[in-house]
Amino acid sequence: AMKMMVDKGDSTSSAVTATVTDEPFMTRLWDVIHTFYPLGFVAFGGPQAHIAILRDHLVLKHNWMGEEEFTELFAIGQGLPGPTSTQLVVSCATSRAGPIVGGCTALFMWNLPGMIVCIIAGCGISVISPGAWYMAGLGPAAIGLLFKAAYGFTGKVSDKLGATLALISCIVSVLIAGDVNIDKGVCQWVYPLLLVLGSLFTLVDSKRENPFGVYKGASKGWDADNDLTFKRIGIPLWVGACIFIFWAVLLGVCLVYRAQNGFENGGYVPLFECMYRVGSIIFGGGQVVLPMLKSEVVDPGWITLDTFLAGFALAQSLPGPLFNFSAFVGAAYLGVGGALVAYLGLFGPGVILIFAMMPFWATLRQTAWFKAVLVGLNATAIGFVFAACIIMYDLTIGNVAQASSFVVAGAMAVVYKAPAPACILTGGVVGAILTAVNLGLKPFPL
Repeated sequence: AMKMMVDKGDSTSSAVTATVTDEPFMTRLWDVIHTFYPLGFVAFGGPQAHIAILRDHLVLKHNWMGEEEFTELFAIGQGLPGPTSTQLVVSCATSRAGPIVGGCTALFMWNLPGMIVCIIAGCGISVISPGAWYMAGLGPAAIGLLFKAAYGFTGKVSDKLGATLALISCIVSVLIAGDVNIDKGVCQWVYPLLLVLGSLFTLVDSKRENPFGVYKGASKGWDADNDLTFKRIGIPLWVGACIFIFWAVLLGVCLVYRAQNGFENGGYVPLFECMYRVGSIIFGGGQVVLPMLKSEVVDPGWITLDTFLAGFALAQSLPGPLFNFSAFVGAAYLGVGGALVAYLGLFGPGVILIFAMMPFWATLRQTAWFKAVLVGLNATAIGFVFAACIIMYDLTIGNVAQASSFVVAGAMAVVYKAPAPACILTGGVVGAILTAVNLGLKPFPL
């Protein structure tokens, strides 16, 4: 139910105040559970494919938000350390049902299936073989949805300036991933630097008399007294600032502890310190975790290199975020308790920061200067998606059977408009059948 009151001034302006009655608490809770519970079982393919799945469900199927809001939240996640797809899950669910009912519930649903398998495997019970025939088609099928998402994002780049920023970020990302002479660790500062530069460029351009880009003017903006989305987020600006300070203080404590103790001591506290510190500086997705965590948990002898690599391969084969790998590492080192400590440590910084950012996003996103900043932020982040298409296709499609899974899933999504889980499962079945009967195993490209 909505009651609208309009006060008109002159012929060129009007002020609108809206009083909105929200949906019942249990309705919104059920929306979150009903939406995210099944996704935890079918979200294969890594963070880039996750973005495609989330866009299909939250924007196209359930109409929780528009393309603009979804792209903004995606860009904000790209600009923060931590698991981008998980941050997008938390932020979208928070804007729907608040931080506890929405964000935390969605986080739990999104991570649970993969986390459970990682804990079991880390404790020594092997239940899934990452290279098994029945897993062969799931990753390639998810990449098919990634291509669809990249195509869908092209509508958000409405001018040549945005296309140029996207092109630059795409090329830089592909070079970092593919050039043997470039240290992959540079993405830790190159990715956020690109986002900052893209945002600053469009902000400055918007102030010019004849800007290169296209920018929207200021509008009514969010009003905490009557805006439904701001009410659902339920985090005042001062609380958001306090959350950010909490993250920074805890990181400082971890750095001091590390400086005093180094690698000498093992146990729950060093494990949390290691994971929280790494989770606070990781940009660029779960693949970046591999070299960073290796030096943190293998070099001091907490787990062996073979165990580490086996767990990483397992996490890549499972649905949900690749950061679930932390649960495997913790379980292999200290059992179930270690799994929970490592999981909270690695996921914690990204989730804390997205909660801190939500009220600022909701407050500022309708102001003229912040809109200009988001234009550059969005365009640069979209370039990362196109780079992911190139990078992930090369990493994932290794034979004709996997290429067939990719094509089938992509065709179902684009031509037949099938939902994301059906696309992934159908493509996965095609890949599994072909692999099981030894068809299409010739390396690809031919």
